[in-house]
Amino acid sequence: MQDNIQAAVRSKYGAVAVSGLSSEHGGVKAVAEAFGYTPEELASIPSEANMGLSCGNPTATASLRPGEVVVDLGSGGGLDVFLAAQKVGPTGRAIGIDMTEEMIELARRNTAKQMGGAPNVEFYLATIDRLPLPDNSVDCVISNCVINLAPDKEAVFREIARVLRPGGRLAVSDIALKQPLPAELGNDLLAYVGCIAGAISIEDYRRGLIEAGFSSVEIVDSGADLNAYAKLENQSGCCSPAMTAQTENSSSSSLPLAASGCCGAPDVSAAADSELHTDLADLLRRYNVNDYAASVKVFAVKAEANPASTAGCCGVAVCC
Repeated sequence: MQDNIQAAVRSKYGAVAVSGLSSEHGGVKAVAEAFGYTPEELASIPSEANMGLSCGNPTATASLRPGEVVVDLGSGGGLDVFLAAQKVGPTGRAIGIDMTEEMIELARRNTAKQMGGAPNVEFYLATIDRLPLPDNSVDCVISNCVINLAPDKEAVFREIARVLRPGGRLAVSDIALKQPLPAELGNDLLAYVGCIAGAISIEDYRRGLIEAGFSSVEIVDSGADLNAYAKLENQSGCCSPAMTAQTENSSSSSLPLAASGCCGAPDVSAAADSELHTDLADLLRRYNVNDYAASVKVFAVKAEANPASTAGCCGVAVCC
């Protein structure tokens, strides 16, 4: 099952990377602004770095400082990496991790477009449960609507704790569940790729971070409407696959489903997948995902190492 999930995620997000979506498209820009990015932030980075995949703006809440090392899990086209690079400055580093080759290629092209070539920016092809980074080497980990896609979230939390320095922090935008999903929705693979079926409960999220060695864990419901972008033609809200929506002033009975599995991005293989998309649209038309899921802001601090209690351990509060 995990292999199927990862293959589906790679396929759909690979299609997004080559779709040509950018901040030049009004709907894509609207998605980013609705989830907390300012027009000035979007104008300061390559337009292709934003593809409407966000469910928040973690760089706005991470309190990044000059000279810090920050890692973005699931960095896509580089949106949050480029914004983080501005905050940490030339003495800091902003590192993007993504498991999709097309996204890494896009992010590196965007790096070349960034003024000065963004010398403090790096991108690596890897999964977020096996980070290609040394222990205790990072000041802050950010992520934007990606951890919910990981099949083994406990492994992701442990990896984050491993690479963070003691006292380092996590600042994440993600999707979490407020109540269990109906079985029909929770068991749908395309809904998983759409960032809903793979989400865990807010309490499980908190418990997983604490067990991985984090303290001061806060998970705040941002109150964002996960269905808001179903009303934008050919767009969907981040990680809420678009539902067909009736419009009062349109001769069409409904707006078309965005042709990717997730986050408002047209899929170049849409014709082949049209039956799947139609099925998912019909499924989500019967549910308001806001009843079950929330866009959340997650904050946590890696516990300081205690030499008296961590002998034989890996530098966090819980032994490896």
